[in-house]
Amino acid sequence: MVQISDLNFSYNRKRPLFKDLNLTLGAGHIYGLLGRNGAGKSTLLKNIVGLAFPVSGQCLINGKNSSSRSLAVLQELYFIAEEVYGPVLTPAQFLKRTAGFYPRFSAADFYTYLQTLDIDERQPMSMMSYGQQKKTIIAFGLAANTGLLIMDEPTNGLDIPSKVTFRKLIASVLSEDRCIIISTHQVRDLDSLIDTVLILNDHRIVVEQSVDEITEKLVFGVFDDTAVLPVLYEEETIKGKHAILRNTNGKVSKMDLELLFNAAVSGNNNLLNVLNPAPFHE
Repeated sequence: MVQISDLNFSYNRKRPLFKDLNLTLGAGHIYGLLGRNGAGKSTLLKNIVGLAFPVSGQCLINGKNSSSRSLAVLQELYFIAEEVYGPVLTPAQFLKRTAGFYPRFSAADFYTYLQTLDIDERQPMSMMSYGQQKKTIIAFGLAANTGLLIMDEPTNGLDIPSKVTFRKLIASVLSEDRCIIISTHQVRDLDSLIDTVLILNDHRIVVEQSVDEITEKLVFGVFDDTAVLPVLYEEETIKGKHAILRNTNGKVSKMDLELLFNAAVSGNNNLLNVLNPAPFHE
C-alpha cells in the first residue's frame, strides 16, 4: 500500500527532518503515528500524499509515486489535515460537488456517519463549530471508501463523547483492503484503537511494531518495588511505579501506549533494542 524508501527531507538543508527513512505500511491495519510536537509527523504525512517533496528518496502508494498526484493515486487516498476549513456548503452540497472524485464513495454511509456523529446535514459547514466541521470531514473521508485514509490529529477539537464515537467508527470501517494512518500527539486518544505503533523521534521511526509484537516482548504494569525486576523504563506515580519490563515469562499484559511513547522518545536504547531485531544505536 505505502512504501517509503530512503526518504530525506529538510526545510533547511543544515537541519534535516528525516534521514534515510524507510517504512512499509500495508492494508488491513490501523497505524498510530506518534511523536512530539515538531517531530515531523505532519510533514511525513504530507510526503506520503504528495503535498511535500523529499530532497531524495520516494513515497509510493500502490507502486505509484505519490508526488505525481496522478488520478490513480488521488482517487485511492483521502487525507484529513490537522486544520480543516468548512466551506459555505451544507454536507449534502459538499457531497454533490466532491464525492465524484472517489469511485467507491457511498452517500448512504456518509449520512449514516453524520447521524452517528450528531451532525445537522442542513447546516452550512462554515457555520458549524470547529469540532462539528471536523466531524463532517471525518464522515466524508470514511464514506469515500479509499484504500488509504490518512488523518492528522483528527481528535483535536472533539469533545470526549465525540472521541469515543470516533474510535468506534474507525474500528468499524477497517477492512483487509484498507490502510488507515492516524497521527497524533494525544497518545491516549489512540489507546485500544491502533494495531500497529509507529513512533517518530530524532529524524527516524524508532518503533515500528504491532501491538501483539510489543506485548510479546514487553510487560506493562504498576509495581510497589521494581528493584529486582528486569525494568527497562519506569515513572513514579502516586499509585506506585508505572514500569515497562522485559517479558521473560511469556505472559501478555495490556500495552500502556503513553508509557511506551514516553520511553521511546526519552532515548531509552535498552527498550528500543528489545523491540528492534537489530541493535539500536544513536
